[in-house]
Amino acid sequence: MAKEQVSIVWFRRDLRLEDNIALNKALAESKNILPLFIFDDDILEELPKNDARVNFIYTNLKNMHVKLRSEHSSMLVVRGKTKEVWNKLSEAYTIDAVYANKDYEPYAITRDKEIKQLLSGKDIPFKLYKDQVIHEENDVLKADGKPYTVFTPYKNKWLAVYNAQPPEALSNFENFHSKNYPFPEMEKLGLEVSSIKIQPFTLKNVSTYAETRNFPNLDSTSYLSPHLRFGTISIRQIITQLGNNASVFLSELIWREFFMQILFHFPKVVTNNFRAKYDGIAWRNNEMEFEKWCQGETGYPMVDAGMKQLNETGYMHNRVRMITASFLCKHLLIDWRKGEAYFAKKLLDFELSSNNGNWQWAAGTGCDAAPYFRVFNPSEQLKKFDKQQQYIKTWLPKFGTDAYPEPIVEHKMARLRALETYKSGIENGTISESIE
Repeated sequence: MAKEQVSIVWFRRDLRLEDNIALNKALAESKNILPLFIFDDDILEELPKNDARVNFIYTNLKNMHVKLRSEHSSMLVVRGKTKEVWNKLSEAYTIDAVYANKDYEPYAITRDKEIKQLLSGKDIPFKLYKDQVIHEENDVLKADGKPYTVFTPYKNKWLAVYNAQPPEALSNFENFHSKNYPFPEMEKLGLEVSSIKIQPFTLKNVSTYAETRNFPNLDSTSYLSPHLRFGTISIRQIITQLGNNASVFLSELIWREFFMQILFHFPKVVTNNFRAKYDGIAWRNNEMEFEKWCQGETGYPMVDAGMKQLNETGYMHNRVRMITASFLCKHLLIDWRKGEAYFAKKLLDFELSSNNGNWQWAAGTGCDAAPYFRVFNPSEQLKKFDKQQQYIKTWLPKFGTDAYPEPIVEHKMARLRALETYKSGIENGTISESIE
């Protein structure tokens, strides 16, 4: 019996049917398109069964499946080792080509090289496209062809390239296959329901984003980042919707791509300081203090409220992220890698490049980082950005009572200790006075 002839669109970080480059390329070039998603064992085995992010993926896949059923098609959703899945698919179908959108993280790059080699051995083209970013790794380079390591010139070049040729959004719903694959139940995939949910995003606040973004009690952020992380909406659609009065918000989106190209060109940052001169820092890594930080029991309300919010919801306001990260690295002298790993487990919008880049920024060890002598005073930050204490009272019901803990470290002492520790850890370092 002849095998069915298909072209496969492999969805990964692009969980949508609208404005999806790989999907549109496939629909334009091929007939009988089979949409595929693989729950990767190598990823799932590192996560709890009820991981909220995996729940989000599952829900969006189900929505895509329902939409495809209205077009007399369906999603094929499986779980397994990616190479084993592709071997089975190549035996079950005659595959004309495989289409997918690029992923720029180290694990994904290695995985895609292996799958390309496997498919090539079976004479199956593996076609990869730029989709999750406006500009990928080599689109925005310095005049000498090297990557930018400072944000502002990168941003200026990014905008110049974008304005010269803005991308177009695409849509196409022809040429799907007509087979009805049953959508698997969560239990069959080894998943469990999470009590934490990813919120819908909103762009209604972008016009006032510059004025309100630093005040966590206002809850004025977009909640867009998880949706960009998993591609439930395209970056092209978002930027098109922003208009001309959202330059600060647009800068945040450009920061995302800046850190992505840093990770691509300098993959050492996953485990190492971007600036090697900081390798000599003698981190204290006190486990008891780290645990208090994780649980939001440091005695510094802005830090503790942020950690409580993270632990309970998977979200943390961006200003508070900076404060909590700075406190861990500077006040407690705990290695930024420990904080980064904790955020990676908890954040609904976890993206390796942004998480790594922002943690190294806070620690002073990254590219274009805050200078190491900049030590946030969490008490002053509270006065500036939560003056009425609305945010901390939301997350710290014990604040102001005898049950709330005393500070685990005194700010002035901790600041001076951090400066001395950094100073002694930097070979030929230059010391300047703190500006904050």
